[in-house]
Amino acid sequence: MLKQILSKLPKKVPKSDTSDSAQSDSGSATTFANVFQCTNVGVAISNKLNAVKRVSSAVFPASLSAGVEAVDPHVSFKDVSNIQKHNLFISKLNLCCSVYNINYPDKNCKEEDVKHQTLVELVDFVSSGSAKFTEPSIAAMCKMCASNLFRVFPPKFRASASGGETEDEELMFDPSWSNLKIVYDLLLQFINYNALDLKVAKLHIDNAFIVRLLDLFDSEDPRERDCLKTILHRIYGKFMVHRPFIRKCVSDIIYRFVFETERHNGIAELLEIFGSVICGFALPLKEEHKMFLCRVLIPLHKPKSVSSYHQQLTYCVVQFIDKDPTLASTVITGLLKYWPVTNSQKELMFISELEEILDATIMTEFQKVMVPLFRRIACCLNSYHYQVAERAHLLWNNEHIFDIVSQNRQVILPLVFTALVHNTQYHWNRAVLNHTENMRKMLSQMDEELVFACQHKLEEEDSRSSAAAERRRVTWERLEAAAIANVQPIAVVGDVLASPACSVAC
Repeated sequence: MLKQILSKLPKKVPKSDTSDSAQSDSGSATTFANVFQCTNVGVAISNKLNAVKRVSSAVFPASLSAGVEAVDPHVSFKDVSNIQKHNLFISKLNLCCSVYNINYPDKNCKEEDVKHQTLVELVDFVSSGSAKFTEPSIAAMCKMCASNLFRVFPPKFRASASGGETEDEELMFDPSWSNLKIVYDLLLQFINYNALDLKVAKLHIDNAFIVRLLDLFDSEDPRERDCLKTILHRIYGKFMVHRPFIRKCVSDIIYRFVFETERHNGIAELLEIFGSVICGFALPLKEEHKMFLCRVLIPLHKPKSVSSYHQQLTYCVVQFIDKDPTLASTVITGLLKYWPVTNSQKELMFISELEEILDATIMTEFQKVMVPLFRRIACCLNSYHYQVAERAHLLWNNEHIFDIVSQNRQVILPLVFTALVHNTQYHWNRAVLNHTENMRKMLSQMDEELVFACQHKLEEEDSRSSAAAERRRVTWERLEAAAIANVQPIAVVGDVLASPACSVAC
C-alpha cells in the first residue's frame, strides 16, 4: 500500500535535467535563421570571449577567489571590459607571486620575462587610478609583495675591523633588483592610493608584515634601503594604529645593534625616518618619547661604526632639544659618558655634535653640566692630535657658546686656562699654537682681571709643585746616601758567602 502511494507522488526533477529541458524548449522555439546568425556573431568575437576563462588554483588561490571570477593573467588590461579589469588585476598579482632562482637565469628565462612585463603592467594600471582595492585585491597585493620582498639575507663575510661597513668597502647590489624595484614602486603606490580603505588594509599590513619589512633594512643594497625608508615612513604616517608598534620594533633593532652585534646596514635610514617623526611629536613630550632619547638615541654613540649614521643621529638629538630644552643636560651627560678616549676621528664628530647641542641649550641646563663639560673640552684643547685640538679651539668662535661662556666665566676660565698655558709651552703644531694665542687674547678682553688671577694662581701652583718636587728630590738623595752608608763588605768563609747582618728589622 505504501509503495503505491509513493509511486503516485510527483518526482523531483534534477537541476541539470531542468536546465537541459529549458534549453531544449528554447531551442525548439528558435528558427534556423536565428541559429545561423548567432553562429556568425560568435565567430566574430571569439578572440574577446577567449579572454575570460577559468585558470588553475595555483595562479588564483581559493582563499582569495571567493566570489571573484578569475581571469587569464596573460591578457592585457586593454583586452577586457572594465568589469573584468579588477579580476584581471588580482590574477596578475597572483601570477607575480612566483619567485625564480637567480642562480639559474637560463632555466626560467621566459617565465621571468613574463613576470617582469606583468609587474610593469601592474604599476601602470595602479598609477592610472583605475585600480579598485577591495579586500581580495588588498590581500593579493600584500601576498605578492611578501613573496617577492621578504627573504633571508646571506651571511656577512665582509667583516671589517671596526665592526661595521667602512667607506672603503665596495657597495653590494642585489642581482634581482630590476624586479624588486618594480615591486617596491607598486607597494608604495598601493600605500599612497587615495581610495585605499585603511580599515581593511591594516588587517593585511599587520604587525607580522611590518616586522618582516623592518628586517629588510639590513640589506646591503643602498637602493633597497632607500625604498624601504620611503615606504615605512608612509606606513607610519597613514596607519596611526601601527605607530607604537613601529617605534617598539625600531627600538629593539637598535638595542640589538648597540649591545649585541654592532652590525646593521640600515641604522642611518631608520634614523632618517625618526628625524621627521620626532618633528611631529606633540608637546609636552610623552614619557615614552623621552625614554626613546635616553635608552635608544644616546647609546647609539657607543658603537665604533657611529660615523656611518652620526649625521642622522645628531639631527634626531637636536630635534629633541628643540622640542624640550630641558633635555639638553641629559644629552650632554650621555655624550660625556660615551666620549671616545683613543679614537680621534670619533672625537671630532662628538665635538661637532656638541656645538650643535650647545646652540640649542638654554642657560639653566648649561649650568648643570658646564663643569664636567669644560673639563672635557680642556682635555681636547691639549690633544696631541692637532685636528681635535684645533676643532676644540674653534668652538669659541660660536657666538652663542661664547655668550654663555662669558656669563659663566668665573667657573669656566679657570678650567681651561691651564690647558692654554700648557699648549703654549709644549704643543708641537704651529696652527694649534696660533689658535691658543688668539684664544688667550680673547679671554683677556673678556675679563682681564680674571685672567690675571688665573695666571697668578697658576704661578703659585707651579711654585708649590716645584717646592714639592725639590723636597722629594732631597728625600731621595738622603735615602740613597743612607743606603750607601749601611752597605758592609761581604766576607767569604770557605766556600760560603757570609752576608752582613740586616740592620732593618723584618
